[in-house]
Amino acid sequence: MQSHFIYFSKYHRQMLENSISELRKTVTELEKKLSGVEDEGNEWKTRYEMQVELNRRLQRQIIILKDKVELIHGNPTDKLAIVRIFDQMPVDSLKEVLEQLKEEKKSLQNQLKDYELRLEQEAKAYHKANDERRMYLSEILQVRKKLVLEKDLVSAYKYLKDESQVDGFFSGSSQQCPVTEKGQWAKTGT
Repeated sequence: MQSHFIYFSKYHRQMLENSISELRKTVTELEKKLSGVEDEGNEWKTRYEMQVELNRRLQRQIIILKDKVELIHGNPTDKLAIVRIFDQMPVDSLKEVLEQLKEEKKSLQNQLKDYELRLEQEAKAYHKANDERRMYLSEILQVRKKLVLEKDLVSAYKYLKDESQVDGFFSGSSQQCPVTEKGQWAKTGT
């Protein structure tokens, strides 16, 4: 009976140690993947810096356009100043100004559409990367919990070296297992 127990115990111990080894490898792989996702933070930093620079350019454009509006409106007390400016311009010049304004408007509308599209794509990419990061963290947490459970089971097997406790544990009797699935000691009738 004792030789059967030794073989059975060694077999289970080996099986648990193999399981722990595999779980450690899995944790290492998941942590590598997580660090890869964290390295993408540098990409996001670069994108952020590009966006800040783009925002600065747009602020300058806004200031230039405000200046143009003020020029066109002229003196706020003189409501007809713009009319006088355009009245003094030849028709060909007015047509040129109108064409320039139309082109500028079209260019600004296209820029706005491009920025909206880029912003939408960046948001999707960010959410995808963030979801992947959360998934990896969740997997790492689950694997770590499983690793702790496996370690607890190995500790329990080592603790049960006493022959009388081991015989009762492996004898196939109707006694309840002293170690629960969560790695905690169950209450037994002894």
